[in-house]
Amino acid sequence: MALHLIVDNYATHKHAEVKDWLAQHPRFHLHFTPTSASWLNLVERFFRDITEERIRRGVFHSVDDLKTAIQEYLDHRNSNPKPYHWTAKPETILAKVDKAKDMLRTLH
Repeated sequence: MALHLIVDNYATHKHAEVKDWLAQHPRFHLHFTPTSASWLNLVERFFRDITEERIRRGVFHSVDDLKTAIQEYLDHRNSNPKPYHWTAKPETILAKVDKAKDMLRTLH
C-alpha cells in the first residue's frame, strides 16, 4: 500500500540520503507544500502561537527561565487540548496558490 507524506520544503526533505532512502522504499511518496505557505504546516502554526502567546510577552533571564515558560505553556495548552481547524475553503486556498504562482512567473 502506498503511503503519501505531506512535508514542507525544508532542505532536509530533499537531501540525497532522503532521496536514496525513498528510492529504496517505493511505497513512500513525498508531496511538498508550496514555498511560503507556512500556514499549511500545523507545526509552524503551533510555533507562531507559542511565540505570540508566551515567548514574545516574556522576559527571560536565563535559558532555564525560557524552558520553564515553554513547559508551563505546554502544560496549560495540553490541559484542555483543542485541534486546529482551517477556516478557509479549499477553493480560496487554491485561488491564492494560483495567484502566487502567477506572481512568481513575472519575477526575473
